[in-house]
Amino acid sequence: MKKFKIKSGDTVKVLAGVSKGSEGKVLQILKDKERAIVEGVNMISKHTKPSAQSPQGGIVKKEASIHISNLSLVENGIATRVGYRTEGDKKVRFSKKSDKAI
Repeated sequence: MKKFKIKSGDTVKVLAGVSKGSEGKVLQILKDKERAIVEGVNMISKHTKPSAQSPQGGIVKKEASIHISNLSLVENGIATRVGYRTEGDKKVRFSKKSDKAI
């Protein structure tokens, strides 16, 4: 398994693709596919059959996954790269732009 510098709950900016420039919160990381689901980004229309939960059926808008390489962490409204360092006996992520721990 690969380790990513973006975690669920982080605010990220989309660097490439149809949703380029938009920002959102990471809802889920799909490690095996190297993709992430970001709130309000890469929206798709999914056609659903009538079921017990939705007796009407219809078209539902939802977020599709986006490749992790097309995302950049946002700190104080600015996209930044992420690094790791040890502070004391803990390993922490830090912003390469501001050099502060995240």
